[in-house]
Amino acid sequence: MADAKVLPFDDDRSRSGAGRRRGTQPGGGRQAPSAGGGAPVSALPGTQPHADPAGPEPGAQAPQEPPEGAGRGDWDRRIASGLAFLRRRVTGDYEVDEFGYDQELTDQVLMSLLRPLADTYFRVEVKGVENIPSEGGALIVSNHSGTLPLDGLMLQVAVHDHHPAGRHLRLLAADLVFMLPVVNELARKAGHTLACAEDAERLLERGEVVGVMPEGFKGLGKPFGDRYKLQRFGRGGFVSTALRAGVPIVPCSVVGAEEIYPMIGNSKTLARILGLPYFPVTPTFPWLGPLGAVPLPTKWTIQFGEPIPTDGFPPEAAEDPMLMFNLTDQVREQIQHTLYKLLVQRRSVFF
Repeated sequence: MADAKVLPFDDDRSRSGAGRRRGTQPGGGRQAPSAGGGAPVSALPGTQPHADPAGPEPGAQAPQEPPEGAGRGDWDRRIASGLAFLRRRVTGDYEVDEFGYDQELTDQVLMSLLRPLADTYFRVEVKGVENIPSEGGALIVSNHSGTLPLDGLMLQVAVHDHHPAGRHLRLLAADLVFMLPVVNELARKAGHTLACAEDAERLLERGEVVGVMPEGFKGLGKPFGDRYKLQRFGRGGFVSTALRAGVPIVPCSVVGAEEIYPMIGNSKTLARILGLPYFPVTPTFPWLGPLGAVPLPTKWTIQFGEPIPTDGFPPEAAEDPMLMFNLTDQVREQIQHTLYKLLVQRRSVFF
């Protein structure tokens, strides 16, 4: 009579596998054949396979399942954080600085609204952000374009999201921004302030990163035929401010903003009636009404150049017109050269 083969069954298996879903098996659901050459044995539904007396192979790891409720816990934390944010808003238990900057609102709300526009719609590629100092004041000087000032907002997102130290950019804005209802309040909350030397110098002395676009409306509202040709940089007041504060000047070049609203005309009569510096006419606006205000999904590149130090100059250097002219021209030429280089490297306006 042939020797009988005994298939061991442990009573503890069903208890140890009670928490596992019915019919699941680690490693694919089937056991390897036994050493005696018998037929493969599948574990009972809802049970774990019998442990190998020799132990697991060296380096083998036991399969792990994510703890139940992990996703729910994450959502619970988000909901609790959102409710706490709303409570602070209602009770007024939040801080703003002397310029009206609300960092919590900017980080949690405004940046969250702008981030999809930067990451998904314009697909902004950021280069050289490490040229912005990790601490202390710095003045970022950038070209300005696009008919509407979306480039300033994308610049703010680029510094906030890509700088290793998570720095915040404080933009200097024109008077018109603070004359518009709703826009005025949002601009203050986001950290923008009036483009004047006094406010800029106070921010720089506090160690903030300040952004300025010296072309102003001349760059923002220039015709499509003059795209990527820098306009005049004013009288160099930003250089004087950087010299007084002793902070580096970081040139910045933005490619992609020129094509979001191709400005093919300017209705000066309407601009004068509305009190605007220009009234743009594009291939879609005002012909398509509100739809014409949707920007084209161009591909953007923002590059921060090598910083230009100013702390080596004597205090009286801020009053030297020749020095200010030379530094202004140096910054302008560096931005223009980088724009040309990025345009040569660009494969397409949209890709």
